[in-house]
Amino acid sequence: MRATLTADLTIRRRISVVAAAKDAGLLSGDNSHVGARLPRRLVDEAKARSGITSTTDLVEYALAKVALEDNFGAKLDARKGSIPSDLEFGF
Repeated sequence: MRATLTADLTIRRRISVVAAAKDAGLLSGDNSHVGARLPRRLVDEAKARSGITSTTDLVEYALAKVALEDNFGAKLDARKGSIPSDLEFGF
């Protein structure tokens, strides 16, 4: 059951990332050729974890994830000290 749930979440995440990239216009326009030499183990593990079998689709997915990052951690860290220390939250 757990493996099925994990696989389902992986597929949904991949579909969501690709849909967001399409909505942002990142997957339209002219195609570009990308050539890279990568460790086979890295590619194989990424394919296994993502469920993607095509190297082209894998690279597209990985680039879309990077392009869509919201940098939440950096934004949160940048706000450090912006809330007064004497503010009461009512807890």
